[in-house]
Amino acid sequence: MTGSARDHGGGLDAAIATYGGERHDWLDLSTGINPVPYPVGDIPFDAWTALPDRKAMARLEQATRIFWKIPDDAEVIAAPGASALIARIPHLSDGGPAHIPGPTYNEHAAAFEAHAQPCGHEDPAAQTHVYVHPNNPDGRLWEDAHIGSRSLTIIDESFCDVTPAASHIARSPEVGVLILKSFGKFWGLAGLRLGFAVASHRTLNPLRKAGLADLLGPWAVSGSALEIGARALEDKGWAAQTRIRLATDAARLDAMMAPHAKIVGGTDLFRLYEVDSAAAWQERLARRHIWSRIFPYSKTWVRLGLPAPDRWGQLSRALK
Repeated sequence: MTGSARDHGGGLDAAIATYGGERHDWLDLSTGINPVPYPVGDIPFDAWTALPDRKAMARLEQATRIFWKIPDDAEVIAAPGASALIARIPHLSDGGPAHIPGPTYNEHAAAFEAHAQPCGHEDPAAQTHVYVHPNNPDGRLWEDAHIGSRSLTIIDESFCDVTPAASHIARSPEVGVLILKSFGKFWGLAGLRLGFAVASHRTLNPLRKAGLADLLGPWAVSGSALEIGARALEDKGWAAQTRIRLATDAARLDAMMAPHAKIVGGTDLFRLYEVDSAAAWQERLARRHIWSRIFPYSKTWVRLGLPAPDRWGQLSRALK
């Protein structure tokens, strides 16, 4: 599986090339990124000019531990986005097949296939399991009893910040369990590129033996990402208010779509709907400069993110 073959949200430039308009005309609902990003404020000049230092990294790590309630006996690795960690996860496995229940986020299967490891989606006997929790695109939450224990269990919680009570972070000290966290989605700053792996020292050892420093580089996280990430994770009030707003907006989107589509699931950052023809719906919305997400494995699923506060009218008019 090559990078060019994998489908993702975004790609607004291609939509503009096909359907016209300027970028500011378009409402991009193809991703699950919070449309009201964290207000980063002024960033110290040396965050841009100096090499990132250990003090800034220590502050970020402390902020992650407090915000996600990471157990003391689990380690935190920061990286330039969760996808950078996903690409390196196969170094932790035994080289055998990986069980990745689908449909789900396709980068996990791609990472294992890039390491010539098969991904048996219906192979629960495999010693490597990957669970996206909540799942993308249907929002399924994986119960702890279902996940169980394997030689290696990856729990991707990139969208879990809207449902923090469902997190499996308490399992991170267990040998063989690795929790992934994404910063860009909930805080609406995907371009910052910041993600985290949380696991025990023994679980992470194979990555170190594989040369993790060489794989990520000596300054894996930029100075600006260290500052903004720490600042946002320390702001629990903003997070609490954002969860309320996202839940309200997700319900509003469901109400708007209810006359037109069946609600399949999703999270408070994106919603999944069943329609008669996903391709026709994407084209219909695109002609009104709204970009949506459809999937190669389903002819009827359309996923929509949340509009920004001042863009709901554009979607409402398109649905009429």
